[in-house]
Amino acid sequence: MEEKINIKIGHSAPQPPNLGGLRSVYFIGAGGIGMSAIARYFMSRGLVVAGYDKTPSELTHRLEQEGMLLHYDEDIQKIPQACKKPEQTLVIYTPAVPADHKEFVWFRENGFEIQKRAQVLGTLTRTHKGLCVAGTHGKTSTSSMCAHILHQSHVECNAFLGGITKNYGTNYLLSEKSDFVVIEADEFDRSFHWLRPWMSVITSADPDHLDIYGTETAYVEAFRHYTTLIQPGGALIIRKGIAVQPDVQEGVRVYDYGLNEGDFHAENIKIGDGEIVFDFVSPVENVKNVKLGLPIPINIENGVAAMAMAQLNGCSPEELRFGMATWQGVDRRFDFRLKDERHVLISDYAHHPKEILESARSIRQIYQNRKITVIFQPHLYTRTRDFYREFADALSLLDEVILCDIYPAREEPIEGVTSRLIYDHLREGVEKSLVSLDGVLPMVKSRDFDVLVILGAGDLDNLVPEICDLLSDK
Repeated sequence: MEEKINIKIGHSAPQPPNLGGLRSVYFIGAGGIGMSAIARYFMSRGLVVAGYDKTPSELTHRLEQEGMLLHYDEDIQKIPQACKKPEQTLVIYTPAVPADHKEFVWFRENGFEIQKRAQVLGTLTRTHKGLCVAGTHGKTSTSSMCAHILHQSHVECNAFLGGITKNYGTNYLLSEKSDFVVIEADEFDRSFHWLRPWMSVITSADPDHLDIYGTETAYVEAFRHYTTLIQPGGALIIRKGIAVQPDVQEGVRVYDYGLNEGDFHAENIKIGDGEIVFDFVSPVENVKNVKLGLPIPINIENGVAAMAMAQLNGCSPEELRFGMATWQGVDRRFDFRLKDERHVLISDYAHHPKEILESARSIRQIYQNRKITVIFQPHLYTRTRDFYREFADALSLLDEVILCDIYPAREEPIEGVTSRLIYDHLREGVEKSLVSLDGVLPMVKSRDFDVLVILGAGDLDNLVPEICDLLSDK
């Protein structure tokens, strides 16, 4: 792997709210991938940054190493004294934190300024040109790809991403001079309605978070409203064929894109010998012989969207080619953790049926004649309840499915909703089994695998380093 590229840090970075009187920032739910990017930003500004998270992880350990003060119990006494002064402390929380969280209640009752993560990002899009990527799936890969293209070009950019980029080892980029900030626009809890994008990509709008939205119609309507927030003079780049009907302000250009159709698309796609090369077709300027640094079929379409936004903001053909060829991917997004003659181990964050379907198709295309086993941890009881049939259909594209218990995240159990719902609807002929999280490592130790995929957005991924070691020893 190439050496990590140094992050550029300068004084023209996007300004946070009330920086003049701000001395400390406290995060409730600090270990989330989106929260950690903002935490890193405030640390780079020299503020005291502290917070709570429910579970220690590799990411929280890295944040602690970088200077963040963290603890893992709901305990007001563990809040640093520097963060107990309302006049100089900003509290940032994630919507996943329950309203009765002890520390959350204490901050509310004592007059602190409290903002959602999305509110802080929204401030950045009002002071800088926000290049935002929204969608049920594909947004992390697309936004990080776009950020890499821009960051390595003469345009440069700042970025707050939803995944740890392989190129930089972080989810946060700063530029010494750029007015652009790339942001992953999260639709959960309507968070993306705080943003005011200069330009935006919408990758997809397959129903999700129905515990929040209630109906598919309401979910799609949230994306329509999001398109009204794009600033005049900017642009919307929307995947061709999705259900959203754009409702942009006057002066906002609208483009569509796709794999092989749309204003922006790919032609002359060549897949083979571990490489993917294609021509980028654009109303601005076509770019021939674009090579994917991470040659996964699903990244062709993501790459088209990323290149479109980068090109509309000034990147040259040479910069587009270089950025695409040198992009190394994102942790937990089709992340190859082991690849040798005996074993392949892939970690993937996919947790929506459509994401899993696209991931399964790509894996099947790459490994046509090998046995593919997936260990999947469903994420949320409500999502499992709403989409268990779709999960089963997508997983059935693979040869063997091993299901873990549902990862609850913010939810309480729902009677009758377990992983067995998916298990019972897997297609005939698919090998299948159920396993507890504690049983995963003993099972991997007792068996051998050809291509093994660790799938889901919960804590199963914490076991990947040990799984990798077990497979390497076989």
